[in-house]
Amino acid sequence: MILIEQMQQELQELEAKSNLRKLPGILHEGRDVIVNGQRMLNLSSNDYLGLANDIELRRDFLETLTPETFLPTSSSSRLLTGNFTACEQLEQQLATAFGTEAALVFNSGYHANTGILPAVSNARTLILADKLVHASLIDGIRLSAAKSIRYRHNQYDQLERLIEINHTEYERIIIVTESIFSMDGDEADLRELVRLKKKYANVWLYVDEAHAFGVRGDKGLGCTEEQECISDIDFLVGTFGKALASAGAYIVCRKVIREYLVNKMRTFIFTTALPPVIIQWTSFVFTRLPNFRQRREKLQLVSSKLKEVLEHKGYVCPSSSHIIPMITGESSIAVRKAEELQRKGFYALPVRPPTVPEGTSRIRFSLTAEISEEEIVRLTT
Repeated sequence: MILIEQMQQELQELEAKSNLRKLPGILHEGRDVIVNGQRMLNLSSNDYLGLANDIELRRDFLETLTPETFLPTSSSSRLLTGNFTACEQLEQQLATAFGTEAALVFNSGYHANTGILPAVSNARTLILADKLVHASLIDGIRLSAAKSIRYRHNQYDQLERLIEINHTEYERIIIVTESIFSMDGDEADLRELVRLKKKYANVWLYVDEAHAFGVRGDKGLGCTEEQECISDIDFLVGTFGKALASAGAYIVCRKVIREYLVNKMRTFIFTTALPPVIIQWTSFVFTRLPNFRQRREKLQLVSSKLKEVLEHKGYVCPSSSHIIPMITGESSIAVRKAEELQRKGFYALPVRPPTVPEGTSRIRFSLTAEISEEEIVRLTT
């Protein structure tokens, strides 16, 4: 009973700080969600291109299936009997589109980030990670045998000093960053990171494009396409569960890295593979990704509009993307602002510690290409 009492006490402490989380009951109807009987425009989704609500796209995909080809489970890990042809075809699509030697598909971004880093590092490895990288990357670092240092967010002068001090002390150094950061919505200077990497023979670069894949670059391949540095990234990771309206994740890389991960990556080896029908849907959408340029442009337009209005109102807004934080500071203020927005018909949720540092609670607007400029005006008035 002591353990139960400790749990209850911790939950009470979270509630007192307005940091207690609960699972909401949600009905989805197109762009809207219905929560507690109230219909609201969903501003907390990762469906950046609006593809999850595209009924025509869904109908076209379903026409490609038959009862024989609709496979809702893989029933096995890929190293046993779960390596379906659809998965290998998607990996070839990815490698061809990115111009890399190989690709490997995972069950989720969390599986990717918590599996790759432990697999490719050892006690003679130093991981230098941006202070604001996603929790999945932090967990991957913690699960590894490597030593790690977190450099100040996007402060590459400090990063360079850390590399200079340590590059002769370690067998390898891995720089870890997101391209678009999940909470602040700002971006890494990937070209500068590539420049730093190229100065040292034993430095590798790991880039998580979870929030950029699908929405950046002429073909939608991400910030690495936009900044013309795909071939310079050693571990280029992205996810299908956001802009592509699917599930899973990928790495595009050299063949030897792919083969190494197949043999060493525990979150790849010891799990049932994604259902083939999910892989087929991902492939179907990915093939059409270059055609969604207008959606990407629309997303950029409404994102710029919201950022401009929030800054005019005096809010700190570091974003340069479709993830736009309205930083309120205290958790109680963020919760109250979210409730006000919901009364106006906008489902925008508060983000509080431990997801973000103490004193930086916020409303995190996660925009999609389906939102209009008129709705942005209504949101901010």
